[in-house]
Amino acid sequence: MKRRGKSITWRLTLLFTSASTAVLLALGLLIGNAVEQHFVEQDMDLMNGKLHLAGHLLEKIRARSEFADLPAQFEEALVGHHDLDVVVRDAAGQNLFATVGAGFPPTLLARNAVASPPRPDFWRQDGPSGRQPRRGISALLATGIAGEPPVLVAVSVDITHHEHFMASFQRTLWLFGTVAAALAGLLGWAAVRRGLAPLHAIRQGAAGVTASRLDYRLALDAVPIELADLAETLHDMLARLEDSFRRLKDFSSDLAHELRTPISNLMTQTQVALTRARSPDEYREVLASNVEEYERLARMVGDMLFLAQAEHGLVVPNREAVDLANEVRELFDFFDALAEQKSLRLLLTGNGQISGDKLMLRRALANLLSNAIRHSPAGGSIRVGIEATDGHTTLAIENSGEPIPPEHLSRIFDRFYRADPSRHRSNEGAGLGLAITRSIIRAHGGEISAQSTADGVRFEIRLAR
Repeated sequence: MKRRGKSITWRLTLLFTSASTAVLLALGLLIGNAVEQHFVEQDMDLMNGKLHLAGHLLEKIRARSEFADLPAQFEEALVGHHDLDVVVRDAAGQNLFATVGAGFPPTLLARNAVASPPRPDFWRQDGPSGRQPRRGISALLATGIAGEPPVLVAVSVDITHHEHFMASFQRTLWLFGTVAAALAGLLGWAAVRRGLAPLHAIRQGAAGVTASRLDYRLALDAVPIELADLAETLHDMLARLEDSFRRLKDFSSDLAHELRTPISNLMTQTQVALTRARSPDEYREVLASNVEEYERLARMVGDMLFLAQAEHGLVVPNREAVDLANEVRELFDFFDALAEQKSLRLLLTGNGQISGDKLMLRRALANLLSNAIRHSPAGGSIRVGIEATDGHTTLAIENSGEPIPPEHLSRIFDRFYRADPSRHRSNEGAGLGLAITRSIIRAHGGEISAQSTADGVRFEIRLAR
């Protein structure tokens, strides 16, 4: 079983889900960071406020003996703030005040490490309910004593409730993101399925196309604009397939009909010859007749191979200078005997030169002249006119006789087609001459057309110079 790739629906759904998840994740991280930053700013406002209060108290001290009153002042200032810890140290590193159980990392209590402005630090310390998360800052604050070194004040706040809130918020955010991503994937799948519905309709319609049912056509007005080019291409492809199958069917039927006549002749003559013993001359006559039929079959097969190659672009003409007037005169000499039998006049006017394959062009012109001689009445004329214009050369062959009815002109270059079905004798050819002529002209990048005139038929060839 041939391995198939992933469907467009699956790929688009995965892409839509991934994009939605990425957006939700980025949004969640942005919101989480914003909330976390809000808590940091809130804690900083609280701790900076306490530092400002401590600085105000220290500025009131005018003598070292007044340091003894600091604990009572700080105790009063910290009433109701059980989550705050404060440590006040002098220049010698002695605690002037410290809340019960206060613990600070060495980086905050080192005087040479104090940052200005204060930067928050985070740590965990043992507490009644386990390892408590804390955030703190420190600063050097001046006293009111002249020449006294500044005092180090460290403030920290318990952020357990912030951490619990963030943990709950993140769980909610992840849960919402997961549900939203799943919902986005489901909605994306539904949207893609609906958007690709025209493709499924095209697939179902194309699945029913067979050699006997090539009349299926896409409803172009019901196809989205994004699929319009694809639908139009498929529409044209089906039209070409239908035309190709029709022509192939007609060709097969015509080929079987054309081959049946010489094969029947060969079988009949051979069977009659075998009914009784005959003289060598009689056998020789039968074999000579069979050779004529074999030659006709060989020509037909050769012509069909040429047409098959031409249809697939395998006929590539050689390029050389070809004098059309000279080629026509040589063909006049070749067909002179046939023309005399019907008292036909062969006339040539004009001249022109093109670049092409001399042998192939001579074959095309010979087919047209042979066809003109065959269908011209006795005593008529065949006129060949050559006209060279800028970039193109036109060659027209016009013969007198009965015009071709309009309903036959459009098919006169088809294989095995005869405008007059009564002209179906072995000496009339297989009906491939005009088809071969058109293939040769098109291989040279030219065009050939046929039209009825007042007193005959005119074939016109237009070639690039």
